[in-house]
Amino acid sequence: MAQGNSLIDKLDALRARFEEISTLITDPSVITDQKRFVKLNKEYRDLEKLMEARQVYKNALDNIASSRQILKEESDEELREMAKMELEELEDKIPGMEEDIKLLLLPADPEDGKNAVVEIRAGTGGDEASIFAGDLFRMYTKYIERMGWKMELTHFSEGTSGGYKEIVFKVNGNGVYGIMKYESGVHRVQRVPQTETQGRVHTSAATVAVLPEAEEFDVVLKNEDIRKDTYCSSGPGGQSVNTTYSAIRLTHIPTGIVVTCQDQKSQLKNLDKAMVELRTRIYNLEYQKYLDEISSKRKTMVSTGDRSAKIRTYNYPQGRVTDHRVNFTLYNLSAVMDGELQAVIDKLIIEENAERLRESEL
Repeated sequence: MAQGNSLIDKLDALRARFEEISTLITDPSVITDQKRFVKLNKEYRDLEKLMEARQVYKNALDNIASSRQILKEESDEELREMAKMELEELEDKIPGMEEDIKLLLLPADPEDGKNAVVEIRAGTGGDEASIFAGDLFRMYTKYIERMGWKMELTHFSEGTSGGYKEIVFKVNGNGVYGIMKYESGVHRVQRVPQTETQGRVHTSAATVAVLPEAEEFDVVLKNEDIRKDTYCSSGPGGQSVNTTYSAIRLTHIPTGIVVTCQDQKSQLKNLDKAMVELRTRIYNLEYQKYLDEISSKRKTMVSTGDRSAKIRTYNYPQGRVTDHRVNFTLYNLSAVMDGELQAVIDKLIIEENAERLRESEL
């Protein structure tokens, strides 16, 4: 029971912090400090899960102790039989409870709860790579719908034979980045392209980069550091889009980062979206250092800077999807391309948690 006691000790220490935060988030001086209030609220929500798990675990340990006491002291056979059954049932559940608590005790990536900015770029393979980038965009659109999240298109550049040379969009929802982050890397497709007359299978690729969206207080942007250009939007949207200077290009002079937004007919709306993306890209210059560090340790995570890391292959002739990081293969390609991605992501989350537990002292 030493393991149980050490976990209870850790949880009891956190209980004091939980009670402290419960008081702090009702303090008017804290509420007016928006940055601190948001941070404390997140910590409160994370600790609340732990406190609930602590209560269930502590109750189970107390009931085990009671059942053992009954078996030791009680002579009534019916009571002894009930105590024995409860003891067996609870002892079976304890390892799972301890595993769950250990995972909750691992420090969460503070970015996991954020919205995400996703960028898909056609890689090697010419027109076929652009068509595949379009297929990936459709796959994510379907997955986002399934998850009940919201998507906002920011910028796109269409391929000459369909699909996209590049498409950037934002995903809003609960814990989006913590789930979508596993999609960063090179996605490879093996199929007979529509343009191929000989029926030969070609390999093409598209790169996906998933960035945690920076919140307003994560990055402070100075007006004098930003150059703003307006131009006519291109692509679908009718004549009004093409004749008004509604598209926005922002250049962040200190870093040289350029973002564009052409999705909305309103210049102001495009400016708002472009500012969100610019803030995110500046924030990610710093976050990249952290990603580079963990991607060298964990096979589930690919640094967004590593454009060559092949994470998944979509093989159309065999109807097969293989995620190379966890050597996981599914033979339901059409369902995956229709947004049924959860089985792959669940496998990656399990592996990531196992790696994090191995790294920790718990």
